[in-house]
Amino acid sequence: MSSAWPWLVALAAGLWAMRAPRQLVRRLVFLLVQLLYRMRYQGRRHIPAHGPALVVCNHVSFMDALVIGGGSPRPLRFMMDRHIYESPWLNWLFRLVGAIPVDSERRDPGGLKRALHQVSQALRNGEVVMVFPEGRLTRDGEVQPFRRGLELILARDAVPVVPASLSGLWGSWTSNCGGPALGKSPRRFRARVALYFGEPLAPEQAELGLLEARVRELKSEADIWVSTGRRA
Repeated sequence: MSSAWPWLVALAAGLWAMRAPRQLVRRLVFLLVQLLYRMRYQGRRHIPAHGPALVVCNHVSFMDALVIGGGSPRPLRFMMDRHIYESPWLNWLFRLVGAIPVDSERRDPGGLKRALHQVSQALRNGEVVMVFPEGRLTRDGEVQPFRRGLELILARDAVPVVPASLSGLWGSWTSNCGGPALGKSPRRFRARVALYFGEPLAPEQAELGLLEARVRELKSEADIWVSTGRRA
């Protein structure tokens, strides 16, 4: 009987993975991120345990989605650039985790409308959607002004908004520090990286200026741990 246990465990794991592939991917990504970085998480409890929500975060590097997705206690649906989404090597993964591609109206008329429709569907299904309101990777390591697309989402679906901030990825080969992201060789391993979540804002409070200020405050706290190893 004991020899059957590994097969039963493997079968149970396989069935669970088929029923909840996003949970499996999230846990695998979490393990990967722990190997790559010395992570500190704060405020993960602020992501609602149930129901729809938006998470907004500063955009530092091409690793951001992995770090946030792995660190979230719930699977996240990401809005992402269509050019990256259609990568021949990674498109299967983006489809598996339910990423939502978006392109500019100039390059794809109607693309933004379709993306907002997918976001709305996800929120109405009780999911959590992740948005980078800056719209692109930072060029100097600082938080850039938030764009107005977030307001379009909240106008359609009034849901809680969780501010978040990343620190420690600026300077990596996947950031724009020292040249275009991915255009340099990796030079750091096990760097300190902090992901801080703040308290949710009610939809009627979640205006761009306040959200941007909250993200900047969280980044300042996270920067202290990254640079000193001590909490603010």
